[in-house]
Amino acid sequence: MNTLAARIRHAAELDGTVTFVSGDDHAQESWASLLADAEVMAAALHGRGVHPGDHVGIFAPTSRDVLVCIEAIWLCGATLVMVPIPMRLSSLDHVVAQTQSRLATAEVTLVLCDEMIKGLLDLGADAPPMISFEELRSTASGDPSTACGGPSTASGDPSAPIEVDPDSLAILQFTSGSTSAPKGVMLTHRQVCANLDAIMQASELRPGDTIVSWLPLYHDMGLVGLMLTPMTTGLNLVQGAPQDFLSKPVRWLEWISKYRGVATAGPNFSYSLATRALRRATELDLSSLRICLNGAEPVDPQGFRKFLEAAAAFGLNSEAAFPAFGMAELCIGGTFPQPGSGLRTDVVDREALEHQRLAVPVDPSTESAREFAFLGFAVPGLELRIVEPSTGDLLADREVGELQIRGTSTTSGYYNNPEATNELLRDGWLRTGDLAYLVDGEMVVCGRIKDLIIVGGRNVYPQDVERVVGQVSEVRIGNVICFGIEGTGGKEFVIVVAETRTERPDELVEAITSEVIEEIGVPPREVVLVAPGTIPKTSSGKLQRAACKAEFLNGELVRINPSAE
Repeated sequence: MNTLAARIRHAAELDGTVTFVSGDDHAQESWASLLADAEVMAAALHGRGVHPGDHVGIFAPTSRDVLVCIEAIWLCGATLVMVPIPMRLSSLDHVVAQTQSRLATAEVTLVLCDEMIKGLLDLGADAPPMISFEELRSTASGDPSTACGGPSTASGDPSAPIEVDPDSLAILQFTSGSTSAPKGVMLTHRQVCANLDAIMQASELRPGDTIVSWLPLYHDMGLVGLMLTPMTTGLNLVQGAPQDFLSKPVRWLEWISKYRGVATAGPNFSYSLATRALRRATELDLSSLRICLNGAEPVDPQGFRKFLEAAAAFGLNSEAAFPAFGMAELCIGGTFPQPGSGLRTDVVDREALEHQRLAVPVDPSTESAREFAFLGFAVPGLELRIVEPSTGDLLADREVGELQIRGTSTTSGYYNNPEATNELLRDGWLRTGDLAYLVDGEMVVCGRIKDLIIVGGRNVYPQDVERVVGQVSEVRIGNVICFGIEGTGGKEFVIVVAETRTERPDELVEAITSEVIEEIGVPPREVVLVAPGTIPKTSSGKLQRAACKAEFLNGELVRINPSAE
């Protein structure tokens, strides 16, 4: 079965359930029940002129309606476009402009949304029609036999299955936009199915297992990795929303405990929030977790380790730690460790890394030690290589270069963006833009090529600086950005931007500067303190270093230490 519609139908014949959690309210049903509603909604979409190949957007917070309509879109043979909901609400005009741009880029012909968003946003006369889930439901015939889940266009028989081409687009997935403007990644049914198979095999998930997620469905990890895996295999899913987790992080752990979650995932900041929540938690049982995936950005070993130590008191086996690598251009899954191997790290010499781009092992107690997480091996169907970024020459183990990937689930490019596609794909290999190295086939990621700061011949990794600054008292963890700016003579300088609520900004700037000099050995050219909630992040919560740099250069940062200007 190489189409998502076929897999969804097959999964509905199994015993799996989906549990929707909203705040502290829980509602459980079978995948078969969800499919029945999806078929009705698919009929309504068909009645509104949606045909195979059309691009249909969904712009709404996580809910049951969203999952139903995701299935309905694929049952129609149409392409799904999940439109990101901003995690940080800026001006309404900014949200409208971003949404208009994404809809135009993806050539969306119809947008499905909830009543709140429809009443809040006016996307303008040039935008595609926008209808609410309730409006769509009211036009449905209620007769599953008319669902375009599958009518045969060849025979005209509305009860016959639609023939969906496995090589047609299933998803137009927007990149996070952490280093550039978001682009529409083209993912076919065949590619997504191949990655789902790889995820199941590499993670060793079994029938009856339960996946727990609060991740946004407009992000590849939330959509493909955690939601679509059970939706197409019949595993159990507990689906929350980002706002439920962010408003009360302990809920994530409570869901795992209540529903005996086997697998879950989140980025660094979510484990930091969960660690804090565990200090006040009681009566949790996390012993069921076998896979506690950390991904979406370079894994912070220290932060992840603190979570594992705190969660051990509630039964979590540290071997459940599952640091992994993925990206939208691969559907999601890129490298997975062996399940049960836990958090394993490579401690290397910072001097050799920064000056020679070599990962030379050193004792952890060494002053210049730098710790990276091992991220496992290529999932089935993919292969990796590390090359010198400028020449493409193949590099040996422990030589740092650009990570390149090819295989069954790599995208064919960005929608209507041949220039970016040509930059992405070279001789059949996908250029990730990540700096990485291999050790006996296992991968370690150091950072992003575009983010690297070269100071006096040293390759300074911004996440190193961000980690150090994040540990300074009164700095908000996970809300620090470091980037380089060019000075006279082509020299680069380090700039640090940090969120804080301090009432002593000058003292904090001094503390940050001293800590960076002591730990990194490079003095920041400037430390800018900004108000909480103002550092630019992607819709999935990733730091946007390029956007922050632009705001710095344009004088647009919301400073709380104006004397720095």
